[in-house]
Amino acid sequence: MQAFSHLLDSFIPEHYDLSLTLAREARTFHGTVSIKGYQKSSVDIPFHAKDLTITSATVDGKSVEYTHSEHDELRLAHALPGAHIVVLQFEGTITDAMHGMYPCYFEVDGVKKELLATQFESHHAREVFPCIDEPAAKATFDLTLTTEENVEVLGNMPVEWQRVEPEGLVTKFQSSPRMSSYLLAWVVGELQKKSATTKDGVEVNIWATHAQPAAALEFPLDIAVRSIEFYNDYFGTAYPLPKADHVALPDFSSGAMENWGLITYREMALLADPTTTSISSKQYIATVIAHELAHQWFGNLVTMQWWNDLWLNESFATLMEYLAVDAIHPEWNAWLDFASNETIGALRRDALDGVQSVQVEVNHPDEISTLFDPAIVYAKGARLLRMVQHFVGDDTFQQGLKHYFTEHAYGNTVGDDLWQALSDASGKDIVEMMNTWTSQPGFPVVQASLKDNRITLSQQQFFVGQHATSDRTWPVPLNASTDTAPILFTDKSVEFEYNSKAPFALNVGDTAHFITQYDETLYARLIGAVRNGSLDMLGRIQLLDEATLLARGGKLSSAQLIPLLDAYRDETAEPVWNIIAIAISELKKFVQDDEAAERKLRQLTYTIARSKYLELGWNQKENETEEQTKLRSTIIGLTLYGEDEEAITKAKELYETTPLESLDAELRPLIISSVARYGDGSVVDELLEHYRSSQSAELKQDICIGITSTRIPAKIEQLLAVIKNPDIIKPQDVARWFVYLIRGRESNDASWRWLQENWGWIEDTFGGDKSYDDYPRYSASGLSTQQQLDEYIEFFQPLENVVALSRAIKLGIAEIEGKVELIALDKTAVIDALKKL
Repeated sequence: MQAFSHLLDSFIPEHYDLSLTLAREARTFHGTVSIKGYQKSSVDIPFHAKDLTITSATVDGKSVEYTHSEHDELRLAHALPGAHIVVLQFEGTITDAMHGMYPCYFEVDGVKKELLATQFESHHAREVFPCIDEPAAKATFDLTLTTEENVEVLGNMPVEWQRVEPEGLVTKFQSSPRMSSYLLAWVVGELQKKSATTKDGVEVNIWATHAQPAAALEFPLDIAVRSIEFYNDYFGTAYPLPKADHVALPDFSSGAMENWGLITYREMALLADPTTTSISSKQYIATVIAHELAHQWFGNLVTMQWWNDLWLNESFATLMEYLAVDAIHPEWNAWLDFASNETIGALRRDALDGVQSVQVEVNHPDEISTLFDPAIVYAKGARLLRMVQHFVGDDTFQQGLKHYFTEHAYGNTVGDDLWQALSDASGKDIVEMMNTWTSQPGFPVVQASLKDNRITLSQQQFFVGQHATSDRTWPVPLNASTDTAPILFTDKSVEFEYNSKAPFALNVGDTAHFITQYDETLYARLIGAVRNGSLDMLGRIQLLDEATLLARGGKLSSAQLIPLLDAYRDETAEPVWNIIAIAISELKKFVQDDEAAERKLRQLTYTIARSKYLELGWNQKENETEEQTKLRSTIIGLTLYGEDEEAITKAKELYETTPLESLDAELRPLIISSVARYGDGSVVDELLEHYRSSQSAELKQDICIGITSTRIPAKIEQLLAVIKNPDIIKPQDVARWFVYLIRGRESNDASWRWLQENWGWIEDTFGGDKSYDDYPRYSASGLSTQQQLDEYIEFFQPLENVVALSRAIKLGIAEIEGKVELIALDKTAVIDALKKL
């Protein structure tokens, strides 16, 4: 694909003075921007401007002609290199697309209200003012906003002055530090806040609409303050701004956005109402806040040069969110969540042929939105950084980061700059080692075999589904359980002595990005260690998760998961039970059209969970740990899948006797799912009305999870129709509803048909958003038959020329092919194994 030009090569902005007047009710804005900068060549001065009407353009006080060209470029007829001041006047429109500047809708006591908010990442600042909209084009910003009166007006920096003038409330913010255009932000509307100050004097504010209870702001405030204090110590570089605002927006496409000093979130990613928020949700909120605050250093203070190094921002923030939360709440065992969340997502996605590498070239503006693959740029990248952190040691890792921030503060970097800082700190060649990992897609499976007291290791790229031949190798930190193994495995194969009868394991601590296939002898020893309790919790998670992957890749029969699950029958740890539940889900696809085998799988699930179900029950016990509270949810979920009549009856009883918001927050989605699945259509109608009227993001999410479990065809069609009604389901939540429906057994076909019939609406609603490629991706996650594969190819292949969709479609085809191939390969063996139980 032909590369497009970087406007920074022609004009270097130094300072923007931006004044905007916002007419919320009229859905318009107009403004003036004065841009001080340097013209590098004797060609036209270029800026990015999209869907803006330019009404005046001057350079150094003299009017100039201007034209629009492709790639959102505005060109001013001025051919004199040197320092200049460009002044542009312009007008624009406020639209419901959740990028640029857009309205957020909410209700307070039945009265409809609105906020105005911005979302400029990745290249949407150009929709609000002319600028050089590239991450390397850092400049300082002066921002003045004229708005309606009696509202809060928030920006990146503290307010310098504010006064009421005839045209409205005028707010002038302090000058910003040097930063990229995509980090500029503002929020305007009726808001409440809770505030605190860090020990270093940084003002921290949590903001939300008055539709939310004030108590919901307390938990995130504590996490935000403690995260900043942790990062100040860990990075050895002080938080760079005087304040840190965190704003919960009623409408927001992403989970959160790290605008410097003004971080914006979905309400469910920031607010924690103590009466309705589960422990799991509080832990999620903590990681999101820690992630966005990590960006204030890694992404904002030091920014990637171009979008091909997006991983520098997102991978690092993902790693740091776990480091911070583990320091703030060590009792949560954050690294076990990392193993059961980031690791699983990264390995499954990275096993598909055609997946992007962590670092990937960007040759077209529409490709930028496709980079934000959470399993690769976030999860895999974080695993790679965790790998290098472990390889060099945490103290050395911190030392390298301090040098990195000192050298590159307020500037831009490429990946090699980080690797060089860690190389200098450690004395190891991290540059060469890590460039292999970031430039190559995929990961290795290391095969381990024992013979004559010697272990032989070999590596090859691991794939799920059809794939091209690969001879890729990686420098693999083995982290072996024996000192006789090499530290770094760089060749195709290696051999070393092993005389012990103890279990042998690779990747101890799960700090490297590979999986292991053990021979029969080594595998049996590890299973024995599971049974006798000598394998640690992380090791038990790894063994079962990697077994499901090896089965997906055809290197282990899926039928072998059944006896492996039996080894986990006495498991006590909640994170391991999450993997047990995933392994059981891996078997469901083999029995969908065999009722007898499905009954056997349900019975197996019931039997495995039974002792824990009897121990934990439905009610929280005095002095139980948070882990036990979370485990109860997993165990009851498995028991309900096992169709235990007593559990189904209990769920129905709780639903009928307890207000939704008063149900145990950990169990609420399970209770709703059970009554929706086994109840009549009136339950769906009742739940849908609760969803429409609730202002609680947590409760809405739980209803969405539950209501989509209905088996009634007419109600499935009703839910699919409601997806397009923004008065009930906000556009930000459409993808969530769709993914739950297409992954549901009874709603799968109808949901797939709905997507095809309503693609025009999806394109119109989400075509310019980062979530656009969610739809081919989520569709693929729910399709598993040859007929559905054929239909997917027929429908989506003509759309492969759409840059924003191309990669997701190709991976979607590979994912469905892998499932179809696996079902054909293992179905008979799985069914036979289940029927013998």
